[in-house]
Amino acid sequence: MRCGTNKPSRLRRAFSPWLGLVVAVTITVVAVAQVSRASENRDLLKTAPLPVPDYLETVTDPTFSTTFTRVTDPEALFLPGVVCGPKACRHRYSSTQAWNADQSLLLITEGCPGLCFVDGQTYEPLFVRQVSGSHDCKWHPRDPDIMVCVYPSGVSAWNPRSRTWKSLWKTEDYRALVFGPYKGNLSADGDLIVLRGLDAEGKLVAFALDLRDGQKHPDIMLDGLEGENHYATISPSGRYVYVAQRTDDGHEPAYVFTTDGKLIQHWPEHHRPGHGDMTIDADGEDVYVGVSKSEPDKFHVVKRRLSDGAVTSLIPYSNASHISARNIKLPGWVFVSFSGSYANTRKLDYPAPYYQEVVALRIDGSGEVHRLAHTYGADAEYLSEAHGSPSPDGSRVIWASNWGKPGAPVSAFVTTWNPPKATSRTSEAQ
Repeated sequence: MRCGTNKPSRLRRAFSPWLGLVVAVTITVVAVAQVSRASENRDLLKTAPLPVPDYLETVTDPTFSTTFTRVTDPEALFLPGVVCGPKACRHRYSSTQAWNADQSLLLITEGCPGLCFVDGQTYEPLFVRQVSGSHDCKWHPRDPDIMVCVYPSGVSAWNPRSRTWKSLWKTEDYRALVFGPYKGNLSADGDLIVLRGLDAEGKLVAFALDLRDGQKHPDIMLDGLEGENHYATISPSGRYVYVAQRTDDGHEPAYVFTTDGKLIQHWPEHHRPGHGDMTIDADGEDVYVGVSKSEPDKFHVVKRRLSDGAVTSLIPYSNASHISARNIKLPGWVFVSFSGSYANTRKLDYPAPYYQEVVALRIDGSGEVHRLAHTYGADAEYLSEAHGSPSPDGSRVIWASNWGKPGAPVSAFVTTWNPPKATSRTSEAQ
């Protein structure tokens, strides 16, 4: 009589699916735990070797286990008759919204012969549009079909899919109008914008404009401020006008006005902060989050309240280079790009040991950080900087890299992750 059999018992057959499920769940939980530990690790982590991904290839970050996709290919054919530039093919800047409001479109500007639009989820090229060089166009934060374009004598709404235009405001009283320039954004609801230009007497002014009804707010005279104007923009709530200046010796003070032109803040310190973005924190306050270049928090990532200038340090001394808050549907968080190298960061023993990385940072002062990607960049020219910029819901972040080779072509990459829920904690300014 045979004591064994190759056939599974009824009990084994009954439990086999459950055993498989338990094993799968266990593996998943362990994997998630490993990802979480790596993402929240505060140690100096050396970049793991990884060859540059092929165009549209999705790979896993060997350190953080997040996935990212290469979404551009310099010198390659973008669409029939359209080739991206040899030096760089990438998004515009960290504080410029790269995705439209519903994240169906992603805009590639640098290196593209025009404005190149790709699918916001698959990154497949869709179409290219030509716009006059005098127009500065940026996505409307709420309407996915519209870009708001500023030109020297007015503002228009443009639908890049249908190629239709609508005039929102036009003037003969001002000239040389600009959107910032460069660093301007709309209010979070898309209703207000700040324009900078020359008045009828040729004086440099900035003013808020309501795009719903064309109501213009009072002029803010810029010529009398310290230094020359760098840019002016509206705050996310639409309550304030932020004015950044620059002196001949490179000093960068800032001013905050109400939309009615009343001065409420003058920040005489250099770049405290700068290279950042504005958002609304858990207290409902407009804050500028950026890198400080002045004591007592030099080279910290800080947030500064526009209403009273109170400063909170969020990340200690580090390689932080740019901050973005384009995640307007994920309040309470910003995305920080870091430059530097492993050797230098180790040598200087930075309190925040991040280099060539993009991280998500909670801005309530808790110090909560999620490490999303090593960018594999090498500090070189401006376009090779990462300039991490998130999608409106914060689930995707586009960044640029020359993949460790100074002077090499710069491509754009998109990291995907599952962000935590928006913060509801209150903060304490120092």
